[in-house]
Amino acid sequence: MIMRPGQQLLLPANPLFIWTSLLIALLLNMVQNMGLWGRAAWVPDILAIVLVFWSVHQPLRVGIGIAFAFGLMMDVHQSSLLGQHALAYTALSFLAIAIHRRLLWFSVPSQAIQVLPLFVAAHLIELFIRMVGGGGFPGFQLFLAPVIEALLWPLVSVLLLVPQRRAPNPDANRPL
Repeated sequence: MIMRPGQQLLLPANPLFIWTSLLIALLLNMVQNMGLWGRAAWVPDILAIVLVFWSVHQPLRVGIGIAFAFGLMMDVHQSSLLGQHALAYTALSFLAIAIHRRLLWFSVPSQAIQVLPLFVAAHLIELFIRMVGGGGFPGFQLFLAPVIEALLWPLVSVLLLVPQRRAPNPDANRPL
């Protein structure tokens, strides 16, 4: 793969770290839903951010099937219409994989702007399914959640890439 100038060479991603980060994101979503604000419409979906991150950086390991499984887990946890999150996460993962090569050419803040439409699409899919299922409109605060998720993208990117960073100055003890 051709790298853009100044981009740091990364170590391979550890599968155990990928799964641990996904499970921690799932648990954070669950704790968020049971927390003080409950299921407020403006609350960001941490699991969606982590799924998009790994779909972009490791599309062969975290794909549409994994997104569907985690979506079903969120549906069961929230007692929502079965398949609501599953469809949204599946579409989100598909869109992330579709743009992953282009997205990696941008800097991390620019990537946040690029993934904002993906998060908006996922929330619109969830809203559509909720409305078709007879649920009420949660309000226009719903459109604040994708913006918060896009703002969290740089933080999540930095945190999840930390184990893959190589030492910037090689020496006798670190040849690469």
